[in-house]
Amino acid sequence: MAAATAEMLQQLQSQITCSICWNYFCEPVSIGCGHSFCRACLPSSTATVFSCPECRQVSQVRDFPLINGSLVELTKLGKQLSSQLVQSAGGQRRCATHHQALEFFCEDEQMLLCQSCCQNPEHGAHRLSSVQEAASNCRKKIQHLHSCLQKYFKETKKLLVKEKRPVIDWQEMIRREYLEWDSFMWPEECHHLERMKQEKKNKKARLSQQRRSLQDLMLDLQEAECQPSLDLLRDVKQLLQRSESVLSQRAKALIPEVRVCPISGMIETLNQFRVDVRMEPTSASPCLIVAEDLKSVRAGQGWQLDSQSADDPDLPIVLAEKAYTSDRQYWEVDLTQLPQWTLGIHTSYLRIKNPGRVTKCVSIFFLRCVKKEDGYYLQSYPGSLNHKLNDPIPRIGVYLEYKTGTLAFYNVLQSSLIYQLPDISFIAPVTPMFSPGPPLPGTKPGAMTLCPVDSHLCACCYSSL
Repeated sequence: MAAATAEMLQQLQSQITCSICWNYFCEPVSIGCGHSFCRACLPSSTATVFSCPECRQVSQVRDFPLINGSLVELTKLGKQLSSQLVQSAGGQRRCATHHQALEFFCEDEQMLLCQSCCQNPEHGAHRLSSVQEAASNCRKKIQHLHSCLQKYFKETKKLLVKEKRPVIDWQEMIRREYLEWDSFMWPEECHHLERMKQEKKNKKARLSQQRRSLQDLMLDLQEAECQPSLDLLRDVKQLLQRSESVLSQRAKALIPEVRVCPISGMIETLNQFRVDVRMEPTSASPCLIVAEDLKSVRAGQGWQLDSQSADDPDLPIVLAEKAYTSDRQYWEVDLTQLPQWTLGIHTSYLRIKNPGRVTKCVSIFFLRCVKKEDGYYLQSYPGSLNHKLNDPIPRIGVYLEYKTGTLAFYNVLQSSLIYQLPDISFIAPVTPMFSPGPPLPGTKPGAMTLCPVDSHLCACCYSSL
């Protein structure tokens, strides 16, 4: 009877074992051909074509395939039956090769051994521990992992809350932008808004799935900590690998990326308001050098990164020679030589606080690019923009509409809106401002150049830069 039960259990185990990692299923998923594997064993990229190890049929693997709930329950049942079978046989697991009690644990191979196994030359240089000592160390690791996962779970929960109530309403920003264009743009607008809606839905689904996976893993760690030593060590290798895998896959991009939504004909339309902007050298900070043609500026020797933080909003600037008080203006700036820069507008006005006392007030509004170790980041002032860039932007277009208080920044190459500062009320002349840095240590400062009114940038121009 016991032999028949063991044979049935062996057949069950073959059905609940992943053919890639050869462990019990962990978050099992089924692919197009019908075979199932651990989710972590499958490629995660949506562009990955996966050949099934069982039948070699090619399947397109989704980013987050749905977990097969029936297989999860069946795997749990198989583990319980295996544990019960051991207990019914006297509560002591024996080596399948030597039929001796499993009293030792190999730290290098993460597996249980008997006395004869320990004498095998392949384990000669390995670290061996008693079952009790190994189980104690394992429980300490589990407690540490559980603590880390709790912190990760809280971070994921916060991200999910932020996704429900985003700081920046990108959909509203894009919608207002499209109101500026003719009705024939409606299909393109629908396409971009639907894509953004789907991206938001997918991100929310991923965060929800991540949160559920974290909850399940923390429960498994708690249960494992209370298991008998033999049962704990039997599954510890897979449990530790799963925990470390989850921790290593922590959300790398807590800061979102800048969205790219090309709008047909947008730059061509903005060029109707193109103005010839020149710099006013007398307004430049001492550490800036303005070219003789008044069309470019670079950082001088006096601007050092160690004396001027890239996160400091009060950066050295130079103003344009002309201020604007009406109409619409658009200008473009070449940034191909600069890893860090600031572009925006400057306005000053007089405020009467008390009779006979007049105070000069200054306001600035800008978009800034900051270079960090893991990439480029766009920040705004005022506002809450803090988004990551996939690649540097070679040319920025700036659009100013005085009457409506509009200040917007565009990626000229991709013909897309980068960011529009929220409702501004201008009460004084507005002057374009520029800041080419701060320069990075060990690099030669590059120039920020105002583009000629008749210049245009396209993909073929960018490829030659």
